[in-house]
Amino acid sequence: MDIQNNGYMSIAQLTDQYLGKARKASVRETREGLTFQDVLQQKAEPGACSLKFSKHAMGRLADRNIELDDSQLERLASGTRKAEQKGIRDSLVIVDSLAFIVNVPNQTVVTAMDSTQTDENIFTNINGAVIT
Repeated sequence: MDIQNNGYMSIAQLTDQYLGKARKASVRETREGLTFQDVLQQKAEPGACSLKFSKHAMGRLADRNIELDDSQLERLASGTRKAEQKGIRDSLVIVDSLAFIVNVPNQTVVTAMDSTQTDENIFTNINGAVIT
């Protein structure tokens, strides 16, 4: 076979390069030694708390001196999962004496309030409620 050295690859060279060697995908790891598959499985675990708090909700928590412990956060996440299973889009989730409006598809807490701060106990723009 006559291979030219003019800067262009011959068909034989291209064939060897792309079809001759079976390439195996390289597995890269994070600094912690986790692969992409490991991270994906961790994020997909049903027990993992994946709730986000909007800027508005964070402001309301700070203004109203509301602090959530791990148990309350888990119950809030559990209530959000229950709402998701029922097809609720915007849910009122009540944990102890705290009320949260959660956008379920985005897994985002939109606002938070204590039962003492709810005027007339009226909640609008929700299509379901979960009491945990």
